[in-house]
Amino acid sequence: MLPTAALALAALSSLAQLPDRPQRPVATFSIVARDPGTGEIGVAVQSHWFAVGALVTWAEPGVGAVATQSFVDPAYGPLGLELMRAGKAAPDALRGLVATDGARDVRQVAMIDAQGNAGAFTGPKCIASAGQHVGEGYSVQANMMESEKIWPAMAKAFEEAKGDLAARMLAALDAAQAAGGDIRGRQSAAILVVSGKRTGMPWKERLFDLRVDDHPEPLAELRRLVTLQRAYNHMNAGDLAVEKNDPAGALREYSAAEQLAPQNVEMTYWHAVALANLGRVEEALPLFRRVFQKDTRWRTLTRRLVAVGQLPADPKLLERILAAK
Repeated sequence: MLPTAALALAALSSLAQLPDRPQRPVATFSIVARDPGTGEIGVAVQSHWFAVGALVTWAEPGVGAVATQSFVDPAYGPLGLELMRAGKAAPDALRGLVATDGARDVRQVAMIDAQGNAGAFTGPKCIASAGQHVGEGYSVQANMMESEKIWPAMAKAFEEAKGDLAARMLAALDAAQAAGGDIRGRQSAAILVVSGKRTGMPWKERLFDLRVDDHPEPLAELRRLVTLQRAYNHMNAGDLAVEKNDPAGALREYSAAEQLAPQNVEMTYWHAVALANLGRVEEALPLFRRVFQKDTRWRTLTRRLVAVGQLPADPKLLERILAAK
C-alpha cells in the first residue's frame, strides 16, 4: 500500500495525464454539504442531462463528497476523494486537481471533506449563467442557468431549511428550480448521502443513493423516492426488531413506514402482521383486508408465516385473518 503522500501525488499525476479535450457540457445545479450534528456528508444535483447522477455525484463515508460538472470530467470524483482520504482538506485537494487540469477553464467542481471544509471552482469559460457560493459546511454551484439568481437562492434555502441533510439539500435544489433553473429545462436528478464515519459496514454507511435518470419532473420524483427510502429504512428497522423478538419495536417501525407510504401494500401488510402478533387483531384485520383486495396471493404468504413462527400457530386467528375481505 502506498503512503498517503504518495497516494496524493498519484492522484494529481492521474489527472495531469488526462487529455485536454473537455466532454459535453452537463448544465447543472448542485450542492455538496455536511451536517454538523450527524457528520453526514452529501451531494445532490439536477440537470437537463440524462442520468446526471452517474457523472456528477461522488461521496465516501468519513472522507467527503464531490460534484463535478459543466464540461464534466468524472475523474475529479474518485481523485478528489483519494486526496481527501490521504488527509488533504477539500479546498486544497480541489486546488491541486484544478492546477493540473489543462481544460480547467470549462470545469465546475465542488468538494467538501468530513470536517466540513468546502471549496468550489468555476472556470471562466463555463457557459453563463455560471457561479458558486461557498458557505459554512456547504457549497452550491450552477452553470448554464437562466440567471445569476440560482446559486444565491440555493444558499439561502439550504441555510434556512429544517430537517436532516437530505431534506435541506432537496430544499436547495427546489429553490434553484423555482428561481429559473437550467436554461434548457430539466431531465434528471440525484442525491447521495453517506455517514460521517466509516464503520466497516458499507451497507449502513450509504444512507441515500437515489437517481432519477429521465423524468419530466425529476425533483418531484426524487422527493418521492427519498420519502420511500425513509419508509424502507423503517421497514429494515422493523425486520431487525423481528429478528430480535421485539414485537413492539417491529410494530413501531412498520407503522412509521406505512405512514410514510400508505399506498405501499408491503408496508401495510407487515404493519398488520405486527399488530396481530401483539394481539391487536381488530386493528390488524382492516389492514389485511386492504392488502388481500390488492392481490390474493398475500393470503398464501400469510399461511406460510405461521409455519416459520412469524404469526402465532393459532388456527382460529389464521381463519379470521384469511377471512378478511
